[in-house]
Amino acid sequence: MPEITADDGDGPDDDGIQIDMISAERMEGMRTMEKIRLILDGVHDGNIVILEQGLEPDEESKLIEVTMSEINPDGFTGIEIETYPGEESGGSGLLGRIMGKDDSNKLTVIGPANRIETLHKDETLISTLITRK
Repeated sequence: MPEITADDGDGPDDDGIQIDMISAERMEGMRTMEKIRLILDGVHDGNIVILEQGLEPDEESKLIEVTMSEINPDGFTGIEIETYPGEESGGSGLLGRIMGKDDSNKLTVIGPANRIETLHKDETLISTLITRK
């Protein structure tokens, strides 16, 4: 699935907000570092990245590690990341896997820390206010 972008119609050089929606199918054959580069390259460009299927816990840890190494006070300020359903949802974790519940169906939203003013999450909603550059 190609990336889908949200634009206010003034063209690619304006300060609109681009949203990259990446399908599970596209991420399926990628190695961990390929996934991380795809995500961080989008976020470095100021885009919001939405993953149809979230990262594995070790991949998310590696994403955070790589992000921390790339933070620059005069440029890249890091990421905000939120996953739905989160760890508190029933059926996730070891007990959920033993009981046969699939926790791989999770949506992940990742964006530049300096553009996301509010990122709220509850049992049924991820809501964010994104500022322009």
